[in-house]
Amino acid sequence: MMDLRILLPALLLVVGLATVFGQSSAPAQVCEAKNGTSCEECLKNVTCLWCITTKSCVTYPVRTILPPHSLCPLNDARWGLCWMNFQTLIITLAVVGGVLIIAFLVCLFCCCKCENFGSQRFEAKMQRQANKTKTKQEERRAEMKQRHDEIRKKYGEFNSSLSHMCIYCANIVHILVFVFLWEKKAKCETAEF
Repeated sequence: MMDLRILLPALLLVVGLATVFGQSSAPAQVCEAKNGTSCEECLKNVTCLWCITTKSCVTYPVRTILPPHSLCPLNDARWGLCWMNFQTLIITLAVVGGVLIIAFLVCLFCCCKCENFGSQRFEAKMQRQANKTKTKQEERRAEMKQRHDEIRKKYGEFNSSLSHMCIYCANIVHILVFVFLWEKKAKCETAEF
């Protein structure tokens, strides 16, 4: 897979260079040889430029990006398409390029902004969820505390009554033991006499 990623661009580069060197071998002779023919015939070769005013086919000046006015005015120059002058072609390409760059920047901005907005929205959602969970937990704690207080209150009174009962029972047991011992002592004294 990695070999294809490297091989394909290298292959395209080699083919592109071969095409450029193949066309630039003798472009001056090819283009100038088509003088006096039609625009369509001249523009079959991409290195040629057609000038309407002089009806001549000239080699496109690659060293200068735009053909100089002395060679052919931009309004009268044709390159690539006979029905579109070079000036319109340049303006159209510039506008399309500008629109593409602006669209790319807008998309980039929107993606970054939306991602940032999405993360803020996610954080807010998580915060709301945490607050909701905390509130529910506090409510449950309050309910549990209330239940425990009720249970303590209920069994706390029971324990105090039970302790009073136990003390009462213990007193009765002490009295009974005392009475039992008293009677036993009394029987022993009576038996001695």
